[in-house]
Amino acid sequence: MIWLKWLLHLTFTSVVSAGFVSFVITVYIYINQGSSPLNKEVYEALFHIFKFWFSLAWSITLLISLFRTLKTVFNQCNNGYEMKLNSCMKKENSETIDVVGYGDIKGVWRKWLMLIIWLVGAQMIIALIFTKLFTSYEATFDWFSIYVLYAFVLVAGYISFILLSSRCRLVTIKRC
Repeated sequence: MIWLKWLLHLTFTSVVSAGFVSFVITVYIYINQGSSPLNKEVYEALFHIFKFWFSLAWSITLLISLFRTLKTVFNQCNNGYEMKLNSCMKKENSETIDVVGYGDIKGVWRKWLMLIIWLVGAQMIIALIFTKLFTSYEATFDWFSIYVLYAFVLVAGYISFILLSSRCRLVTIKRC
């Protein structure tokens, strides 16, 4: 349940932010180019501009949203359990931080982001092997896009929550 709430929050914040940024850029380009009358060709051109900037903006807003949503994971109770951040890494039974701020999660976020990067890379290698085995050589990289990579990030996020709670001394799961 922690992962599902994280997935919904990450998707909503990153997509809405990227949509807003790309909409603002598209409107700026439209106004800067003279605001020609809207017809079918102009709508298509604006849609292509929006689509181009959306993929670039989503790459940036996804990183920002990954950082911002990790804070909400530590500050919310989900089905009677919550992830807690320990205040001291060296002690086994250290106290947990009740309200986690952005400064508290910097160290965990770096470990978590590197874990996600490695897990996404492993998924890409496995996907390339399966693609190579079951398709022709020309189709090996045709299906890679930001949307497929986003699905890999979501799967990696699921696996990383399991690994983070079991292997990292900074993170514990407690009843709430």
